[in-house]
Amino acid sequence: MSVQIQVKNVSKIFGSKPKSVIPMIKEGLSKEEILKKTNHTVGVYDATFDIQKGEVFVIMGLSGSGKSTLIRCFNLLNKPTDGSILIDGQDITKCSRDELKKVRQEKIAMVFQHFGLFSHRTILANVEYGLEIRNVPKEKRREIAMQNIETVGLKGYEDKYPDELSGGMQQRVGLARALTNDPDILLMDEPFSALDPLIRREMQLELLDIQERLQKTIIFITHDVNEAFRIGDRVAVMKDGHVEQVGTPEEIIASPANDYISEFIKDIDRSKVFQASHIMTKPNALVSIKDGINVAVKEMRENGISSVFVVDRSRRLQGIVTIDDAIQGIKEHKQLSDLIKKDITVVAEDEYINDLIPKALESSFPLAVVNEEQKLAGYILRVHVLSGLTSDDVTESEEYVH
Repeated sequence: MSVQIQVKNVSKIFGSKPKSVIPMIKEGLSKEEILKKTNHTVGVYDATFDIQKGEVFVIMGLSGSGKSTLIRCFNLLNKPTDGSILIDGQDITKCSRDELKKVRQEKIAMVFQHFGLFSHRTILANVEYGLEIRNVPKEKRREIAMQNIETVGLKGYEDKYPDELSGGMQQRVGLARALTNDPDILLMDEPFSALDPLIRREMQLELLDIQERLQKTIIFITHDVNEAFRIGDRVAVMKDGHVEQVGTPEEIIASPANDYISEFIKDIDRSKVFQASHIMTKPNALVSIKDGINVAVKEMRENGISSVFVVDRSRRLQGIVTIDDAIQGIKEHKQLSDLIKKDITVVAEDEYINDLIPKALESSFPLAVVNEEQKLAGYILRVHVLSGLTSDDVTESEEYVH
């Protein structure tokens, strides 16, 4: 991925003489001290980071941390007091009114927390509104709007009015309206926080599904650490207007930058952050389908395990053979292919631990982890799944079968 957005030393101070406050911040005065002394509010101070094209970048923090102030700097609803924001190399803080209007119409769209729908317009009319004010012909804009209504799963509701829809459905309308302008960048300011937990989870999954298809650059604001780590490719954690740490969910959990980050993430549901690839063990013993039973027995004995995975010449998984079946097979002069058990549970590298728990409990064998080409990438024991829920290291010396 290439860098699409560059945030360079961005500060936003609210008050009559905002630039006069910056030296005070540099001297180490707190947000509260500056407010008391100058009646100015520090919204954001010295934020610096890059956002990659096509990633979901989450800005996370508690109320008052500056996250909503910062996201409004990306479309200049809040004009930064200091610093620059480059979108595809263009510094939008230096744009003329006409240039900014073009950026807002063609590159950036915003999805608000409280939907912002027109109650007197139908769903179709709401979704096509952005194209309407751009004077797109009626037939063309309706075609585009209908495509996006279908994208968010609301086909059949286009003639309804907002008050006829649930909160989750109204948020889908807001998302469809944003997508209709085909922006490169979506700004989403706590879009799901007003929704019930089940609907919120549904919308998170819907957003990820849409993102997989459309590959937009999404800047997403939330105060919910579980939501941030569930949907974010990378996360920026803010406190009192400062960006405390930027990294992938795994990086932040593994190496929190300070005590504040450690405290912030202590209640994270790790089962919804870590994936199979994070907790699997690469197989130290494998048998090819062309090998004989004696080779399988040798591999198991040398590695101190009671079963071994069988793969073909391309390393694609064929099944598993146990030591008991192998010894019996030798006595009965069977072929290795006769002993392969197919009733193993296969999981993808990107499946979350939360989804692996029931599979691990129900399976008689280790979970086999395969990549996109269905080649064996590793295995997961029950102990791996349980260890993945904590920060403890996985024990490497367990046998395959428990």
